[in-house]
Amino acid sequence: MTDGIGRTVALVGATGDLGGRIAAALARRGVEVRAPIRIGTPAARQDALRAAGATPLPVDFDDAAALTRALAGAACVVSALNGLAPIMLDLQGRVLDAAVAAGVPRFIPSDFSLDFTHTRPGDNRNMDLRRAFMARVDAAPIRMTSILNGAFADLLTGEAPIILHKFRRVLYWGDANQAFDFTTKDDVADYAADAALDPEAPRFLRIAGDEVSPRELSALMTRLDSRPWKPLHAGGIGRLSGVIRIARALSPKSDAPFPAWQGMQYLRDMSSGRGKLFPLDNERYGKTDWTRAEDILAATV
Repeated sequence: MTDGIGRTVALVGATGDLGGRIAAALARRGVEVRAPIRIGTPAARQDALRAAGATPLPVDFDDAAALTRALAGAACVVSALNGLAPIMLDLQGRVLDAAVAAGVPRFIPSDFSLDFTHTRPGDNRNMDLRRAFMARVDAAPIRMTSILNGAFADLLTGEAPIILHKFRRVLYWGDANQAFDFTTKDDVADYAADAALDPEAPRFLRIAGDEVSPRELSALMTRLDSRPWKPLHAGGIGRLSGVIRIARALSPKSDAPFPAWQGMQYLRDMSSGRGKLFPLDNERYGKTDWTRAEDILAATV
């Protein structure tokens, strides 16, 4: 891996949450961060990019020539785009085509997720989008690296009903001993910055800040809370699939990338073990300060 001094990385999706963290991680490594953004992006977002150390470049993403010029000279294009097919396939596809046209040697698609290469087609809409884009990138004449990180660790403290503080229970489906992969966005960004500077990065890199099962989470919460916590079995994977079908049928049509039923699809891939990451590449760049589940949950008790 190079030290990145004098190198340029183009980062698409830099105004998003993960994208902004990747921009800052690259800037800390002395990298010139070029951030193509949509024309008309609010000034406050552009100022935030500059504060993170990136240079915003307003560009018409429908103008192939303009987008190609914006990416020219970069050592790697990193995508942190997030959305449904118009974003993950169409827009990201235009970025890929422009990177190839510009002669950029490497591309990191926005695959930050569980291991969609082992999930079942049709089970998870967002994983299906990544699978469809994978077929496209693997046919392109550019070196690809996908970074898979399991679930973002804010799932432990966010809206997903896993840690039930009111009842001191850890809700789970299937097997209480099935390990889940959790990685904080800051750790993902830190690792992605190193991968962007690694000309020998492999096709897939798999990382997890922590691997912890529902049973282990209940033991952890017992230790942190000094009160007994227990796993709460909600049913098998088949029952979860039934709940997903009902939730999807009752949900209004939405272009949101994460409606409630989509989060359930993600949880099903974790609970079934199909999305489990193995082997892990945590040590490839010498990173040792991974944030553990205990670090995140300690602030909740």
